[in-house]
Amino acid sequence: MDLGLHGRRALVTGASRGIGRAIALTLAAEGCALAVCARGKEALAETAEELRQRGAPVHAQSVDVSDPAAVREFVRASAEALGGLDIVVSNASPGSVKGEGAWVASAQGDLQAFAVLADASRPHLARSEGAAVVAIASTSAVDTAFPSGPTAFAAIKAAVLQHASALARSLASEGIRVNTVSPGPVEFEGGAWSQVRDARPEVYRQVLGTVPLGRLGSPEDVASAVAFLVSARASFCTGVNFVVDGGLLSRVQH
Repeated sequence: MDLGLHGRRALVTGASRGIGRAIALTLAAEGCALAVCARGKEALAETAEELRQRGAPVHAQSVDVSDPAAVREFVRASAEALGGLDIVVSNASPGSVKGEGAWVASAQGDLQAFAVLADASRPHLARSEGAAVVAIASTSAVDTAFPSGPTAFAAIKAAVLQHASALARSLASEGIRVNTVSPGPVEFEGGAWSQVRDARPEVYRQVLGTVPLGRLGSPEDVASAVAFLVSARASFCTGVNFVVDGGLLSRVQH
């Protein structure tokens, strides 16, 4: 199936590893030009070079998405470098931060970062014929039975779902679609679940045993969902929360 993404201009935050990297590589394979950011310069440079080797025009910039001014400057520079924006993917996240600073870190790095990114991108997306925004959320946003119990990460990701749904309604008249993708546990080397696998194998086995498909997700599983949602094949989909969890959630999806 041709997703109709060739020539589209896509911005992806947190693109140097894991899910963000897989999203960028998948969009590049579909013919997109890419603007990518991450905090770590070395890993970002490696990802940018891999994208270029695959034939994608690339703008790469080191950005801390918890800084609104830095996010706005990244959007400005990306639109200038690519000649506009058609696709925006808010993926960067501080993850499940522990300690007293967890709420502030999650609020700034997940919710505020997404809100500012969407707002800064809006004028550019409004000029696109196929504008699409995707925010990466989490199944923990809609599941209270997670082994770690209540977390700032889960609560803030729930707020991301709400804000994305509100944006989907408010931006529809401008031709901008807004959707979310909620991954379940996703495993890749150096990621949180590979660390759980190595340090707390009993927790890893417990969670693995709750996934009906019998495995944890891969970054590519999530990237494929994102590619569909930003494509012309999903042109009548907005306000959708696409769960990618191997059947982990036991609730009725609605």
